[in-house]
Amino acid sequence: MTAYFIRRLLLIIPTFLGITVLVFAITRFVPGGPIERMIAQAQQQQFEGGGPRASEGAQRQPLSDEQIAFLKEYYGFDKPLVQSYLEWLGKILRGDLGVSTRYYDPVWDMIRVRIPISLYFGLISTVLVYGVCIPLGIAKAVRHNSAFDNLSSVIVFTGYAIPGWVIGLFLLVLLAGQWDVFPLGGLVSENFQELSAGGRVLDLLWHTVLPLFAYVISSFAMMTFLMKNTLMDNLAADYVRTAIAKGLPFKGAVFGHALRNSLIPIATSFGQNISIIISGSFLIEKVFNIDGMGLLGYESVVERDYPVVLGVLVISSLLFLIGNILSDICVALVDPRVQFD
Repeated sequence: MTAYFIRRLLLIIPTFLGITVLVFAITRFVPGGPIERMIAQAQQQQFEGGGPRASEGAQRQPLSDEQIAFLKEYYGFDKPLVQSYLEWLGKILRGDLGVSTRYYDPVWDMIRVRIPISLYFGLISTVLVYGVCIPLGIAKAVRHNSAFDNLSSVIVFTGYAIPGWVIGLFLLVLLAGQWDVFPLGGLVSENFQELSAGGRVLDLLWHTVLPLFAYVISSFAMMTFLMKNTLMDNLAADYVRTAIAKGLPFKGAVFGHALRNSLIPIATSFGQNISIIISGSFLIEKVFNIDGMGLLGYESVVERDYPVVLGVLVISSLLFLIGNILSDICVALVDPRVQFD
């Protein structure tokens, strides 16, 4: 097993290189980069300052050739793709993610302050999803076709059919805008620093309820029905029927035999959720004005802030690759029959 995981760790290197090469090449060939954005901003300022009309300004370049050449050199667009990528990769290996072309702040500093926010929501969402869906899936499996099973299926599928950000927007308008039960957005109140320790905890929880509900609502259906279906398959297997025929109570057959095998698909997806925990959801963060990793990545793509885009990609891709290895470890812990040779 040790040799298997060593090979998997070594496979992270070519996979990571393939991902970053592809995205790095896209950032070099897609139009509308940071230089084009600066030219557009200079034209806008020129028009607002009483410069030439739009028809004339379209024919006039607000930046000189020397300025454009300097910008290309500054952002590394004056070098061949391979050379630029190798230089960027060398900085990554030294822990330097670059500088934002929009805010001119170090990329790692921008990401570092947002990771705890996405991690906060991601960890709580994961605990709630697994803590609710596994017992709910077990209850639905042992009560298949009952009124409880049918009613819970309707509720779960309704939550799955509506995107989480839509539900969050509806709750925000209803509970925050109309009834003033919860805040309109943000992670904490403006007077957060003035509150006591207990007041800060309550204030944080008060701001957490609505976005957390939007985070977890769409994940319930897949995990619940995955648990239910795999448990029902195992309950119908010969080894469970044989155990019951020998006098084992049904409850003992469920929790002593079928449940552990039913957890294997759940364990398979557990490690892969690590990147999701960190990356967050940019739509939900946008709705609730939460400055997390998801919103940062989305705004970076929109603003063509390529150093931040690549920095977020580096972290999320590494977490996803490591999560795949953790998934294998979780499967091995749940199913002792698994042997990695």
